[in-house]
Amino acid sequence: MSVLTVRGPGSIKVEGPATIIDAAGNAYSLPEGAAIALCRCGASRNKPFCDSSHKEIGWDEPAAADPERLPPALTPIAPG
Repeated sequence: MSVLTVRGPGSIKVEGPATIIDAAGNAYSLPEGAAIALCRCGASRNKPFCDSSHKEIGWDEPAAADPERLPPALTPIAPG
């Protein structure tokens, strides 16, 4: 199962197995046990992948979701 972790302020960590498809339709396979980071700030020179540009530009956005505004398809999972 893939796990995506929003790291704030920073990237989204993706732990495989997963398939990443970029805006041009190029597909990349992430094997089980491997991890990559996806850009959240928009400044990466290697989108959709993070290159730590958020540190250079001082980007600081909250990483926690507002439980009152979750998309309908999501179901919260209790910690633990």
